[in-house]
Amino acid sequence: MIEAVMLWNEPNNLSHWDFKVDPDWKMFAAMVNAAAKEVRRVNPDLAIVLGGLSPIDPRFVELLGSYGVLDLIDVVAIHGFPLDWNHWSIHDWPQKVDEIRAVTKKPVWVSEVGVSSFGAEEVQVFGLQRTAELLMPIVDRVHWYSLYDLPATWTATTRHKEAEGSAYYRHYYMGLLREDGTPKLALKHFPPGLGMCQWFHFEDHRLDSSVEWLRKLGVNYLRTGLSWADSFRPNAEAWFDRQMQALDEFTTTLTLCFTPEHLGMVPHYTSPPKNPTDFADFARYIVSRYAPQQLTSAEPTVAAQAPESVIRAA
Repeated sequence: MIEAVMLWNEPNNLSHWDFKVDPDWKMFAAMVNAAAKEVRRVNPDLAIVLGGLSPIDPRFVELLGSYGVLDLIDVVAIHGFPLDWNHWSIHDWPQKVDEIRAVTKKPVWVSEVGVSSFGAEEVQVFGLQRTAELLMPIVDRVHWYSLYDLPATWTATTRHKEAEGSAYYRHYYMGLLREDGTPKLALKHFPPGLGMCQWFHFEDHRLDSSVEWLRKLGVNYLRTGLSWADSFRPNAEAWFDRQMQALDEFTTTLTLCFTPEHLGMVPHYTSPPKNPTDFADFARYIVSRYAPQQLTSAEPTVAAQAPESVIRAA
């Protein structure tokens, strides 16, 4: 079951939004506002989440508020990795949540938080336990990133890659499971009630095993995503259907992001789209197909059809 749709991921992070092209985020705001209106039109009961902010920046929330974004969304999500990338202590988590609450009355979710086992698995154990202790009592959703390590042959979603040194390689050690599926020390310390964030690549071979592990861990709340860019791949709709069917038993926050190169201001997945309504079309299609409003038996249903700008490669 999809409980929420998240519009983009880490929009104030250059690895996910090209703010050199959109320095004041006006194009981002226009895109999100258009998408939020379409989501609300299709399913007014579905929670709309502003894509997890990284860094955690209350000024960015205020900026988007000035563009009307906060009037159209229901939740502000934040991300934090204080033991790996952020310049603040893990013990500062309550303060970071309060900084966002000081500038908006919207609920705050922590939709991505994790600790790598890059230096030592024992560090990940401490990070998992302390994160749960600090955050679970004060926010409604905490999604741990992640279940699986990133496969060594894949590319981490960050701009500068190997030039980032150890900061880049930490991306590959965020899982509770190694790439081969063997457990790390932290797995047995996963607390009841904690959510999980697990991204799936196109036709990801880990999908079925991930579902099995999520069941074993007793995970209820899941965050994942569907890539707008992937929607133009051959057989995209079949893969999307398979992924969402496999995850249907979990209460899921579904993230929509990544610009198709041919629709961007520049040919890159972080680019603002040339036309903000193209992303709105994608959001409307995904919500219509996978999270439509629950109708009474007396009301007719209409199968979701892909818009002209979505899934044209079949």
